[in-house]
Amino acid sequence: MTVTRRQYRREGEESRRAALIAATQSLVAEGGPEAATVRAIASRAGVTAGLIRHYFQTKEELIRAAYRALMDGMIDTGSDAVNSVESGPEARLAVFVAATLRPPVMQTDSVVLWAGYMHKLRNDPDLLSVHEAAYLAYRDTLEGLIVQLPRKATPEQLRGEAIACNALLDGLWIEGSLLPTSFGATELITIGLRACGAILGVNLLNHTDLLPEFGKPAT
Repeated sequence: MTVTRRQYRREGEESRRAALIAATQSLVAEGGPEAATVRAIASRAGVTAGLIRHYFQTKEELIRAAYRALMDGMIDTGSDAVNSVESGPEARLAVFVAATLRPPVMQTDSVVLWAGYMHKLRNDPDLLSVHEAAYLAYRDTLEGLIVQLPRKATPEQLRGEAIACNALLDGLWIEGSLLPTSFGATELITIGLRACGAILGVNLLNHTDLLPEFGKPAT
């Protein structure tokens, strides 16, 4: 009985923390970080302002946690996609690229929320640190997949390729999220696979059989 109650408490606390983060994200997406006041967050989450202080020492800490959750979710989605396949390194990289260019990563709400934070980075060193850590985590994941490709490459080359592929995918993600009806069902994924493959000297389009957008079930 004691173990069950403790587990329930942890789950309850995690649920409340997640609700506060979700409320903060929705407010930032609507009006930027300035719209995410303690009162507004409490109202959106259906809790008292005092409860927020139980989980986060300051509003700024909660705002940073909400941004971190957004970025971590994107990285986790790509990593989960990679872990779902048992094929070789090219296939794993192709699956990761595709995961970045489809929902839930590529959607209007996500890029609008991301943009809501951007103007605040210059004057908030702590938020900038969160952004840098998220960028490096995604890039390092990408580089970790690139390094497994069956070819010779120097550390400097691998770093440059990861930076280039990251920048390419960022651009496709932004435009695909903001203008979802301007592109065909497989267009951006095809472009991402072709362009990243060109940078790396491999043909990632050989692995579209793993992608549901191309009419075959993901494995």
